Amino acid sequence: MSNGEGKLVCVTGASGYIASWIVKFLLQRGYTVRATVRDPSNHKKVEHLFKLDGAKERLHLFKADLLEEGSFDSVIQGCDGVFHTASPVRFIVKDPQAELIDPAVKGTLNVLKSCAKSPSVKRVVLTSSVSAVQFNERPKSPEVVVDETWFSDPVFCRESKLWYTLSKTLAEDAAWKFVNENKIDMVVLNPSLVSGPLLQPEVNYSVERILNLINGVPFPNSSMGWVDVKDVAKAHIQAYEIASASGRYCLVERVVHYSELARILGDLYPTIQISNRCEDNGPYVPTYQYSQEKAKSLGIEFTPLEISIKGTVESFREKKIVNF
Repeated sequence: MSNGEGKLVCVTGASGYIASWIVKFLLQRGYTVRATVRDPSNHKKVEHLFKLDGAKERLHLFKADLLEEGSFDSVIQGCDGVFHTASPVRFIVKDPQAELIDPAVKGTLNVLKSCAKSPSVKRVVLTSSVSAVQFNERPKSPEVVVDETWFSDPVFCRESKLWYTLSKTLAEDAAWKFVNENKIDMVVLNPSLVSGPLLQPEVNYSVERILNLINGVPFPNSSMGWVDVKDVAKAHIQAYEIASASGRYCLVERVVHYSELARILGDLYPTIQISNRCEDNGPYVPTYQYSQEKAKSLGIEFTPLEISIKGTVESFREKKIVNF
């Protein structure tokens, strides 16, 4: 018998990149999953979930809206655990408040309010982001090690017009306040950019960056952390199942400059013309490090970036997103 047999859990935003893998692994472990999506009748968006092993017997799809208070009540009622992954990811916005901040902050609070109403819920696992960790005035260099004690500064995010980052920072902050006041057991995961195989049909924001390099688009002058999608999904389940798990967990295999990402792609696929041009002529933004100590306490062994990138590209080929 696997850990989840006979247990009922809820996953919000279930059709997303990370959430789809969480659903897959939960079903593999014998859980019954109530999955929320914005539109269950949109077959293109949800079809991949029904192809998962165990979906026919133990996956139930529900419509729920982040901005509608109470819309998660009946779905969460009776669940042992809740994985809240739903949050908009957009980087070009006209109205940051309406398009990003409200759905992230109000949506998280609406889900947590539904959890507070359901005495069956033992633990909530929240998908946050390194966006809520590293964006502040503190300098970063190859010697600097970022860890779970770092928090992004909302003032810095506003001034820098980092709207997605601000939405994740405010949502995590609001979540901690709410769970502390309402005595809810919550664990937060803070993954970096995510790579690896896609279960969903369309390209999402983080893997689009890899696709851009394949398509010859000049890369941004920035250094970012990367982590494999399967590692992130496993970490969510471990954070739920391991009783001693608490607080936040940064999930980053490695921080690389985009030029290094291009080099890795070029080494893996020497026959394709990977972009080797940077968007600007300035000195390359320095890399930095992330502590893996806490993540490893969940039993996570990080997949090397090279393997994860290869998994992404092979997934692109399989889905005919690229043709080479």
